[in-house]
Amino acid sequence: MIPVYNEGPNIGQTLRRIVNTVRFPFRVNIVYDFDEDDSLPVASNVAQDLAIDTRFVRNKYGGGVLNAIKTGFEETDHPYVIVTMADLSDPPEVMNNMFHVAVLDGADVVCASRYMKGGSQAGGPFLKTLLSRLAGVSLFYLAGIPTHDATNSFKLYGRKVLQSITIESTGGFELGIEIVVKAHQMGFKIAEVPTHWTERVAGQSRFRLIQWLPNYLRWYWRAIAGRGGRATKRWG
Repeated sequence: MIPVYNEGPNIGQTLRRIVNTVRFPFRVNIVYDFDEDDSLPVASNVAQDLAIDTRFVRNKYGGGVLNAIKTGFEETDHPYVIVTMADLSDPPEVMNNMFHVAVLDGADVVCASRYMKGGSQAGGPFLKTLLSRLAGVSLFYLAGIPTHDATNSFKLYGRKVLQSITIESTGGFELGIEIVVKAHQMGFKIAEVPTHWTERVAGQSRFRLIQWLPNYLRWYWRAIAGRGGRATKRWG
């Protein structure tokens, strides 16, 4: 699932990388806010040229990435959903490891982790990176969340997790940490695989640190308050 907002300069290259690197059967669901989004004609042409199984899903809850992801969750009947961004900050080849861990190890959530052994990050605002790393590592050690990178949006979700959790998030990308915290506290199996995150080179990021920070903190403190639970195997 790829939420988009005027990602015309990026989406074509992203779809090509997915086709060239992902080694399991998939469908691409592109979730958009408005019909004039410049991502749509580019994605449509590339999908047609490369024969990619693609669905274009209009955000039914209003604008914003949170509502787009919620819509995407509800509009798929596949056993697994991988959320990834349209700007190639998330390397598509990592999806192979995510799917492998989900299928062979029975993980219900697989987190692509920048902060575990083998993971890395290049670029991005210093404060955002620092807070994200501190949150992920402290949740791993203090709350027992079985990933070093709970805040990363690049995740695989099993359908049974999505069917079991009521999403309460109201802001932006904190949806990812909400699901991880709830899944852990409900006893679902969480795993992680290393990823290399790279700052976008085209277009404008929709991340709003100051605006969304209180929403992240809500789920951070909920995880700390509910510390405990089982650990799971990690990739690498």
